[in-house]
Amino acid sequence: MDKRPFDIDVALERIEDAVRPWPKAALFQLAEEGGFSSTFEQLLACIISIRTHDEVTLPVSRTLFARARTPSAVMALSWEELDALISPSTFHERKANQILAIARQVHERFGDTLPGERDVLLSFAGVGPKCANLVLGVAHGTPVISVDIHVHRVTNRWGYVQASTPEKTLAVLESTLPQEHWIDINRLLVPFGKHICTGTKPRCSRCPMLDMCRQVGVTEHR
Repeated sequence: MDKRPFDIDVALERIEDAVRPWPKAALFQLAEEGGFSSTFEQLLACIISIRTHDEVTLPVSRTLFARARTPSAVMALSWEELDALISPSTFHERKANQILAIARQVHERFGDTLPGERDVLLSFAGVGPKCANLVLGVAHGTPVISVDIHVHRVTNRWGYVQASTPEKTLAVLESTLPQEHWIDINRLLVPFGKHICTGTKPRCSRCPMLDMCRQVGVTEHR
């Protein structure tokens, strides 16, 4: 098949339509459906989501926020109570320690309102650029790019980016992707990467991007 020139505006417009039947990425879904959009809530949801599928992250986050949505409320929980609330998530014991530590630090430094500042988020142990950027984008609309495995895989498969790691993909996207798409690239490519442009045997036959995608590295598809 002859490929048309790649157009990121057209690509994301098509993907917006394609992913409509599926749930949004977890943090976006939480902010939209439950109003869990504070910096602190989004940060806790992001920690819960690490190495955990969205199908688990969403109910676990809802369960936690039904009990505690602020640093002081989290601090009122014992480690055992918190661990039980988030136990379906991967590495929940470690995450319980991390969440309690962050709640205490936030309360000591800022009271019950965690500011939406990247340097502040990165000052917490275990919070990296991907999580910080995602929280800032969802909670504050800050123009930042969050690159997870889906964003990394899909943009490289398209041929839009040529980078060996998510960190390098982030650097390339920051220099090439129009800023108006910085938040949406994660919002759209997470469900797109989960349901259509999958890691193995992507569903190229039903992909709205087939006429533009270079299918880099694709050896088998559906």
